[in-house]
Amino acid sequence: MTARLLSFPLILILAGLAALMMFLPMIDALMRDDTSVARAFGYSGLLGLALIVVIGLAISGGGGARQMSDARNLGSLLLAYLILPVYLALPFYEGLETTTFLNAYFEMVSSFTTTGASLFDQPGRIMDSLHLWRALVGWAGGLLIWVSASAVLAPMSLGGFEVTVRAEPGQDDALLGRFERASTERRLAQTTALLAPVYVGLTAALWIILMAGGERAFVALVHAMSTLATSGISSIGGLENGMSGFAGEAAIFLFLFFSLSRLTFSSDTVPTVRQGLFNDPEFRLGLTLVAVVPLLLFMRHWIGAYEVSDPADWKGALRSLWGAVFTVMSFLSTTGFESADWQAARDWSGLKTPGLILMGLAMVGGGVATTAGGVKLLRVYALYLHAQREVDRLIHPSSVGRASGPGRRIRRQGAYIAWIFFMLFALTLTALTALLALVGQSFESALILALSGLSTTGPLIEMASENPIRLVELSSAAKLVYAAAMALGRLETLALIALLNPSVWRD
Repeated sequence: MTARLLSFPLILILAGLAALMMFLPMIDALMRDDTSVARAFGYSGLLGLALIVVIGLAISGGGGARQMSDARNLGSLLLAYLILPVYLALPFYEGLETTTFLNAYFEMVSSFTTTGASLFDQPGRIMDSLHLWRALVGWAGGLLIWVSASAVLAPMSLGGFEVTVRAEPGQDDALLGRFERASTERRLAQTTALLAPVYVGLTAALWIILMAGGERAFVALVHAMSTLATSGISSIGGLENGMSGFAGEAAIFLFLFFSLSRLTFSSDTVPTVRQGLFNDPEFRLGLTLVAVVPLLLFMRHWIGAYEVSDPADWKGALRSLWGAVFTVMSFLSTTGFESADWQAARDWSGLKTPGLILMGLAMVGGGVATTAGGVKLLRVYALYLHAQREVDRLIHPSSVGRASGPGRRIRRQGAYIAWIFFMLFALTLTALTALLALVGQSFESALILALSGLSTTGPLIEMASENPIRLVELSSAAKLVYAAAMALGRLETLALIALLNPSVWRD
């Protein structure tokens, strides 16, 4: 039965799972005596299941479903980020009843790509059942990234794996014999069976910890799902409005480490050279950034405190340091949660938000094959190794590099491909900024919107600018451009170019 289901297109399987998920908000709405929202989710789920069954029977009756392939699955991922939100937005639109369908579609693209940018910035603007749906869609999008990274992107040398493997982007690597022996369907099933229990278990563990810290069960669930998916979705407007306090932030901080390296939760793929978490350059680079950047911010605030307050206020200093550490980790993982002490740090020193630093952290992003967006730490590490070697050659032109074969691969070909990706990222950022400027945004707003979409860090639009950008005030064209930026940032430009390569489909 499982093999038969997996023979259908991936987009159809994802739509079926989305239809089943709709019954969870329906149950939640019924428990809250909100029958209109419950009907919207119940009818949408039943209608979707019926339509999917009809399409499945039609495909089977036409000679059987076509066999899965990596190229078709990659195309299904692109369709999932662009078309599936149309179906996901249906119950949201019918349940809210006070918004346009475009706004509902935008909200679902933002949630499914784990961006977390919301048009409804007021916590009481939408019902809790609709907040649950946003968090569920984001959580499912995070699981999709975990599974597709191993089952789709790694065999095609995409998603950051192109830095370490010997194959060109979009092509199979002969070293990955396990991927060659397993069919696409079997690989997808095995990866899901391996990672889904881990993902669910980590979410449940964080949920229990947050409730033990004093948070309401519903809010704790939303924050737990948003943390694992790095979507930054909150039903109460952010962690600063929660009741778990420092304990809750500390728990979320620890679980954000799962976005720095895939080795924190799985070894099904090896995107790095050396085995072991503490030998992983991504994890070490992430730890370095989390340690160094907050210290710089803290010193900046400390110097500023001499002018507006007593610098010997150690309590305020420690709160400032923690606020910087948590917020840096949050934006490096492209989650975007703000510490309750982040505002305390600014009040303590009187300095404004260092938006440029937060934008840089979001652009760097987290680890390869995690739910984090951005350029990814492994690509940054490859560029660092190459730059280090070039500086050595400036000093000693006849020197010979001491790296081993895999390390040499990262420093040379890996850095070359990482540089190509970085240039594609920069060109895409430029093009999206220009498009947003053409549809009425100022340069600063257009740049922040484009970067937050490509890095899948929605809360960046509220914290990177002195005056937060209100998405609800954007024009329809600007919303569509931003939605395209979120989908492109989640799938990555290099994967899209590989999808357009005819040789990928011929293979």
